[in-house]
Amino acid sequence: MNPFAKIRHLENMHILLWLIKDSCWLMEWKLAGTIAFFPTIAMAVFICYHTRKNYLTLLVNLSVLCWISANSCWMFKEFYSFNGQYPALALFGLGLVFIFTYLYQIFVRKANDD
Repeated sequence: MNPFAKIRHLENMHILLWLIKDSCWLMEWKLAGTIAFFPTIAMAVFICYHTRKNYLTLLVNLSVLCWISANSCWMFKEFYSFNGQYPALALFGLGLVFIFTYLYQIFVRKANDD
C-alpha cells in the first residue's frame, strides 16, 4: 500500500472531525465544540507527524494545523469570552507563511530548476 494512501484516509477523517467541531460552533454547543476540538487538533498533529519526511506535504499540513488552531481560538473567543483574537491572528499568519513557503518551493524553485 502506498504510504500516502493511509495519510489520505487520515486527512478525510480529519475533515470529518473539523466539520463536527465547526458544526458544534455554529450551533453554539459549547461543550460538544470544546470536546470536538481535542480530536480535531490531535488528528492534525498526527498527520503532520506522519508527513514530516516529505517537506512539501508537511508544509501544507502545518498550514492546516495553524488554520484549525486559529479557528479554534476564534471559537473559544466566542464561547468563553477568551481573548483569542491575537493568538488566532498569529496562527493565521503562521499558516500563511507555511503555505507561501510551499508555493515558493513549487513554483519559484521549480521554475529555476527547469
